[in-house]
Formats: sequence, structure tokens, C-alpha cells
Amino acid sequence: MRVKRVSIRWASFSLLPAAALAVMLAACGPKQSAPPPQDPEVGIVTVQPTPVPVVTELPGRTSAYLVAQVRARVDGIVLRREFVEGSEVKAGQRLYKIDPAPYIAALNNAKAALAKAQANLATTTAQANRYKVLVAANAVSKQDYDNAVASEGQAAADVAAGKASVDTAQINLGYTDVVSPVTGRVGISQVTPGAYVQASQATLMSTVQQLDPMYVDLTQSSLQGLQLRRDIQSGRLKTSGPNAAKVTLILEDGRPYGETGKLQFTDVTVDQTTGSVTIRAIFENKDRVLLPGMFVRARIQEGVNDAALLVPQVGVTHDQKGQATALIVDKDDKVALRPLVTSGTYGPNWVVEDGLNPGDRVIVQGVDKVHPGNKVKTVAAQLPATPASDATGQATPAAPAASAASGA
Repeated sequence: MRVKRVSIRWASFSLLPAAALAVMLAACGPKQSAPPPQDPEVGIVTVQPTPVPVVTELPGRTSAYLVAQVRARVDGIVLRREFVEGSEVKAGQRLYKIDPAPYIAALNNAKAALAKAQANLATTTAQANRYKVLVAANAVSKQDYDNAVASEGQAAADVAAGKASVDTAQINLGYTDVVSPVTGRVGISQVTPGAYVQASQATLMSTVQQLDPMYVDLTQSSLQGLQLRRDIQSGRLKTSGPNAAKVTLILEDGRPYGETGKLQFTDVTVDQTTGSVTIRAIFENKDRVLLPGMFVRARIQEGVNDAALLVPQVGVTHDQKGQATALIVDKDDKVALRPLVTSGTYGPNWVVEDGLNPGDRVIVQGVDKVHPGNKVKTVAAQLPATPASDATGQATPAAPAASAASGA
């Protein structure tokens, strides 16, 4: 029985395939080492200070350059209206006609009173001249002569009053022609022919507004204004004066307005209820695109930041707290995480205020392949070179890919 068991074991071993024996022999041999892993390749840009315009976006509303309310200056019945609502009118053009009959009569009465006063003046003047000769010859008393001189003065005063009455009557008669005080577009008529208007209540008849040019009143927080002044004083921002700042508009439909405006002034008083100040800009409005009361957004180029660091948006991420971060390559070619402080965008780039230094190499391609602490191989990032346009209509430079070659 023992001999039989040994033969069975030998027989089963002999039945193993030759390929399996080869694998077993290879496993018993010396092991070969795997090739070392390659460092991942990432595309980087080297950030350098770049001049960037500082643009502030503010809300505001449009207002007419001139607003003239057409009001009644005499009492009377409106005979007719002589304009089309919404049309352009010229300064001095008649808009309404008020019944002039009472004022024509008043003018004639004033002229008659003036003529009477002038006749009385002639009589008193002649009498005073005669008394002057007679008093020298003691033919009349000194008192009679003084009375004649006084009568002459009173008659002269009556003539002056009569002339003033005539002038007043002529002015009131002229007010029956209600004219436009300015050149502009007339609005809705508030009265119709047959309506009674009163000078004592200054009845509003219509409104004329000059729409070219057009004012835009903007509101800026006092904190923003304070920061702007500090940046200018420190030399971080450069400006050639308040009148040189460029202002562009974004209309209610999101489209940019074709004309560029100019700043007129900044109010020196802070509104205590809102903590803001008013900034007024002026725009040409030849096509009458802007109408009074429209809500707009204005972008004001307040200066230039000569030391801005631009990072392509693809190289900046945000953590769960909303903190902007970027991966950089240090001097040992290792990846490091940097928290950033940004102040907005300029074209396809983020404007970094803090967190980076000039010459830092920021990873913009292959970010998902590396982690902080990894050693990497850097190459110049291949980014689109086409410039983007911002809302101001100026070309925004593309990411500084050319400087990336120096950090490769």
C-alpha cells in the first residue's frame, strides 16, 4: 500500500503542463525593478506687474440737461395750443395763446393815464417857469413859487408811474403768448383749449426738456471714494485729473451705450441716510437713445494700477469657503497652494491684490494632475492669444503667456 501511494503522487506531478512549470520557475528567479515614475508636466505662466485700468461700476439714473416747466404767468382762458406733444420746439416758440382782450384793454388804459400825466406835467412846468420870473420881481410870493415847483415834481412823478404802468400792461399782454423758454422736446400738455389758468397758482401747462446732452447721476459709497483717494495719494493709482476719467454706460437691456461720457463733478457732501455721494457725468445724446429717468450702470475708469498681477481665470479656483486659491511652482519645482485676494477681472484674467509676488509661476494647465508637494515639470502654457473686450470697449490683453517661457 505505501508503494502505491508514492506512485500516485509522482504521477500527478508529472501531469502538470509545461507552461505552468515555466511560470513557477520564473517566479523563483531574480525580480526585475520597475522604471521610476515620470514627474507630471504642467503649463505655467509667470506673473509680472502689468498696468491695468481701475474701473468702478456704479448704478445711476439719467436726467435732462435742462428742464423748463411752462407755467401760466397771467390769468385767462387758453384759446389754443400751438405745438404737437413730444415734438422738438425752439426757444421763444409760442406754445399756448391765452385770451389777450383784458390785457389789451389794460394797456390802453395805462397809455391814456400816461398821456394825462404828461399833459399835467407840461402845465405845471410852464407855471413853475412863470413863477420863477415873477418871484424875482416880487410879483408873487415865495410860497406860491414853491407850490408851483412842487406841483411840477408831482406831475413828473405821475408821468414816471404812468410809464411803469404801460410797461407792466405790455408785459402782461406779452405773457398771453406762452413761449418755450429753452430748446428741447416738449412733453404732455397739462391744459387744453378752454381751460382757465391762473398766475397766482402758477398753473403748470407743459414741460420742455433738453435731451442733448444728457446728465447721468451716479451714487458711490463714501467708503469706495475714500479708498480711491488713498490709492491715488499713495501712488498706487495714477490719474490725470477728474475731467479726464472715462465713463461708459450699460443700458437697461445690457447693451453698452455707444458714446463715452465725461465726469462733471463729485458732490462734497455724504448722504447721512445712505452713506453715499453723487457723481454726475455728461453724455452726448444725438440719437435720443437716453431718456430722463432711465436706470443705467456706469463704468468709470478712475485710474491705472501699474503694479497689478494678472492670473488667467483657469488658474484660479475657489475652496468651500469661497477663498480664491492658486497652485504655484516654487524654486524646487514643487507644487504649493497659495490663497489669493482678488479685486475683480480684467478680460480673461483675475486681478490679484495679495497672495502672489512678481515672478511666481502659476499653474494654469494640468491643475487636476497635481497636488501640493508634488514635484512637476514646467512648460509654457498654451493659452488663446485673442484679446477680449471689456464693457468699456477697450481691448483687454490676453494672459501673459509670453512670460511663461522664462519660468519653464
